[in-house]
Amino acid sequence: MGRIGGPHEGPGGSIASVTASRYRCTACGNLTRFDVTVSQRSRAYHHYTVGGELRIEELEMLNEVVEDVSCRWCGTGSSVRELSAEDAAAIDDGEVAGFADPGDAGDQDAAAGGSPA
Repeated sequence: MGRIGGPHEGPGGSIASVTASRYRCTACGNLTRFDVTVSQRSRAYHHYTVGGELRIEELEMLNEVVEDVSCRWCGTGSSVRELSAEDAAAIDDGEVAGFADPGDAGDQDAAAGGSPA
């Protein structure tokens, strides 16, 4: 796996992922909200300031395994599929009809000050 550069959050903070898979729930059509359980093994350079604050300056991801993915909307894991790079790019570009996300309407209402659906 590759080296990830730049500062990262300390203990209890997030560690950047090497993979960035996109998912789709075939049961409800969700494209944006999933609970993803991942096991990661990494090596990090810990730099402590004189004041004792930790700064992680180098992070090398040695291994990453996606253990489980479930849909946040309908709760199923058996209907979640990883999208191909082509499908994910087409969705990001808005080129694919039929890939609606049930959460998008609620997000737009919430952003406009209304209550989510």
